[in-house]
Amino acid sequence: MSDKTVNSPPNPGGPVAGVAPAQAAESPATGKPAWRDVWRVYTELATLRMLALGFSAGLPLLLVFGTLSFWLREAGIDRTTIGYLSWVGLAYGFKWVWAPLVDRMPIPLLGRWLGRRRSWLLVSQLTIIAALVGLALTDPRLALTPAVWCALAVAFGSATQDVALDAYRIESADVRHQAALAAAYQTGYRLAMIWAGAGALWIAARAEVAGAGTYQQAAWQVAYLTMAASMLLGVATVLLSPEPPAPRVIPPSRNAAEWLKGALVEPFADFLRRYGKQALLILSLIAIYRISDVVMGIMANPFYVDMGYTKDEVAAVTKIYGVIMTLAGAFVGGALAMRFGVMRVLMLGAVLSAASNLLFAWLASRGHDVGALIFVIAADNLSSGIASAAFIAYLSSLTNVNYSATQYALFSSIMLLLPKFLAGYSGKYVDAFGYSNFFTASALLGVPVLLLVALASRRKVPAAQ
Repeated sequence: MSDKTVNSPPNPGGPVAGVAPAQAAESPATGKPAWRDVWRVYTELATLRMLALGFSAGLPLLLVFGTLSFWLREAGIDRTTIGYLSWVGLAYGFKWVWAPLVDRMPIPLLGRWLGRRRSWLLVSQLTIIAALVGLALTDPRLALTPAVWCALAVAFGSATQDVALDAYRIESADVRHQAALAAAYQTGYRLAMIWAGAGALWIAARAEVAGAGTYQQAAWQVAYLTMAASMLLGVATVLLSPEPPAPRVIPPSRNAAEWLKGALVEPFADFLRRYGKQALLILSLIAIYRISDVVMGIMANPFYVDMGYTKDEVAAVTKIYGVIMTLAGAFVGGALAMRFGVMRVLMLGAVLSAASNLLFAWLASRGHDVGALIFVIAADNLSSGIASAAFIAYLSSLTNVNYSATQYALFSSIMLLLPKFLAGYSGKYVDAFGYSNFFTASALLGVPVLLLVALASRRKVPAAQ
């Protein structure tokens, strides 16, 4: 990272299972890592493992947001209701509430077998699988409430998995490799989102019976059962991965008061001690950095339905062009962050994220135009990949490894809380003002982000001890 970036906390635990990632040699001329060593980090075992775990983390998200909204809209559910249903995602915004338990409390029996991080990962993954099966067996036309409860369970399990996985990632390698791990994580995450989005739509389209009508519940059931089975990749990765070294935890039975203080109070007190007056600036940036993407994303699939795009068209475009541009964005973002520093790439990602929403406003004026859809989705995935890789690395740099799960959960919760709350009104806004005005307004939400990134780039904050 450059001198202008936030200082990153050291990692006393070291790399996973004692396997140290290769140190990138610095160029004598620039003092920066050589490009060949920057790219070589993506072939290391810890990075590849994070690719698979990122897939497990990214899969549930669209299944209770984007893909579910496509399903509900096709089933005849109105846009305002779909917008309100997106509030199940507030589970991600409040995961800091139970993050201290995930961070510090071992799961009986299972924790002894797998370790603290992997046992929580496994439990959360099994919860997601069970809830996705339940969602597949519901029919929103007959009763929406069971679908809402299953979606909420998926979101809760997914948020818990995120808490454990973020801690696992931060403890898996030294700070210099966090950008690469973030890029691999983000690539797996985005690939899973494409599978849960384009893949689910493609499966549902293939499962439809000709002449049986526009909406077929059985087709969506096949798609969601397939998604539940896809979570087994994460389960297998957890079972085959080593447990990272972690700071010693005081058992509750020995000193309950001290354990509660360490689990619930110290993670937040540590952050305030280290950053002081700068904490408000940092938290403000975290709170709104992804606001343009999150607010816009809820209405993307209803927009495709209303514009007359078929499941096959949306699936084909997002599968081909989305994959290519997502890979490009995540890897380029991670490499640029290692080469030039996180804050510069953070600014680039903020600009691109807002600009891509304006492209959707332009798309709304084109009618049913597959060529324009290809261009817009490609640009949106590229910008999102760059922004996400840099943002994950930035959040990781703020985290003290002694409280990695709780602090990262706090950051990522703040990141989602305001955007997802506003996103709940997205359907009502579209009903009142139309898609074009909605996409333009969501782009303008990104303007304050540019100011906060600029202010944060000028401030050098202390590293974690």
